[in-house]
Amino acid sequence: MKREKGQLIVLSGPSGVGKSTVIAELLGQRDNIYFSVSYTTRQPRVGEQDGVNYNFVDRAEFERMISAGELLEYAEYVDNYYGTSLKAIQDRLDAGTDVLLDIEVQGAAKVRERCPGALFIFIIPPSFEELSRRLHRRNTDSEDVIAGRLEKARVEFHEIPHYDYLVINDKVSGAVGEIEAILTASQCRVENRKSILTQFA
Repeated sequence: MKREKGQLIVLSGPSGVGKSTVIAELLGQRDNIYFSVSYTTRQPRVGEQDGVNYNFVDRAEFERMISAGELLEYAEYVDNYYGTSLKAIQDRLDAGTDVLLDIEVQGAAKVRERCPGALFIFIIPPSFEELSRRLHRRNTDSEDVIAGRLEKARVEFHEIPHYDYLVINDKVSGAVGEIEAILTASQCRVENRKSILTQFA
């Protein structure tokens, strides 16, 4: 059954919760889903590819996109812009493809204002101690940076009541299963199946 419109899915969660791993697994299991690649003005890091990790543009082009209203949401971090193209998302949603955004709570709040029909999912670890363990296990950050990430996580947790669903990433397969269940339930909503109802009128 061809879907008339795709579902916009916003995924948020603290640094170290395992979002990237969960997203990779989800994309591997579902065909009809597109992961939105953000635009940024920062320089590519070693191994990053344009159009895969990010769409890399210069500051003038990004500011043109802002003034032309081409971005669904954007923010500036450490002198670099990051944002989501509205057209790329709209085209895919109109084609019946689900679109997944991995954005932090401020960006999610902007999307909520403009796309009230989106699904908002927040991923948490099984415990705060486990989040600390995962950040330490990565072995990429100093103690100060880890402390900062944990403090930011506490702030982000205050935003959870604004989300529709809460997924616990204890095991990746379990978290992916919960997200799959959320997406299936969303597809079964009456408003998402109106096209099939015409034959019963």
